[in-house]
Amino acid sequence: MIETFASVELPVDEILYMRKNRIEPEKENRNKRISIVTGVHGDELEGQYVAFELIRRIEEHKECLKGTIDVYPAMNPLGIDSITRGIPAFDLDMNRLFPGNEEGDMTEYIASQIIKDIAGSDVCVDIHASNIYLEEIPQIRINELHENKLLPLAKQLNVDYIWLHATSTVLESTLAYTLNSIEVPTLVVEMGVGMRITKKYCEQLVEGIFNMMHEMGIWTGEVSKVREPIVSKDGKVSFINANTSGLFVSKTEHWMNLKKGDAIGQILDPLRGKVLDEIVSPVDGILFTLREYPIVDEGSLIARILER
Repeated sequence: MIETFASVELPVDEILYMRKNRIEPEKENRNKRISIVTGVHGDELEGQYVAFELIRRIEEHKECLKGTIDVYPAMNPLGIDSITRGIPAFDLDMNRLFPGNEEGDMTEYIASQIIKDIAGSDVCVDIHASNIYLEEIPQIRINELHENKLLPLAKQLNVDYIWLHATSTVLESTLAYTLNSIEVPTLVVEMGVGMRITKKYCEQLVEGIFNMMHEMGIWTGEVSKVREPIVSKDGKVSFINANTSGLFVSKTEHWMNLKKGDAIGQILDPLRGKVLDEIVSPVDGILFTLREYPIVDEGSLIARILER
């Protein structure tokens, strides 16, 4: 059932409606609830397909559902409509506004209503894509503060990689931090590329969500076997940045095993026809982030490698 959980007046006699799709079982309800959230950033569209596929498959076998599923496909509908990362006109990153303020301006009010509506969920999955510059493998990022609570859940979601972040790198104004602080276990998924749909990654995560639902006892249908993710902490990740500006051309593929010294790519000068820099792996490891957008400036992130 489509529900409006918040609305706010906009200029020119328009109203912004915040909507979710609540799917409930036909008969038995074990009173467990999962919230699937996406679209916090308007240029991250991978979660849109996850929402579609999840709802479609549940509706096809509604008899297997034993709990409540809330799907929030567009937490930043204005951003999605205008293909902008933040909230247009306000130039604000929605994921820096939580927990919001019910008595605040429009953006603060919306953030407060999002938290209010998700509160009480047994689990929340917050789905993000990468930006338009980088491709990410399906991964979950967890604040070390919540490792004991979230790591077992993350392993159920069929991702390739779980990255445990140091507490000092976590922003307290994010949706995930706020929900975890009010005892709603929230997992942040990053995958794919901004402004794109990577179907294989989306379908991989959908399988993981069904597996989690099955483990929680709210889905009795068949589920696929999930993969065993690699788990690491910040110290095991190497960042590779451009030493010069130019045109980056990759010489490897995403999610490849690399040896120290293996070629990752080149930075080229199209005007002079010269190679400005040869980029090689500084360590043995797995390439889990790779530059997608070819134009780079000095300091631009080229790749991340999980050290072996």
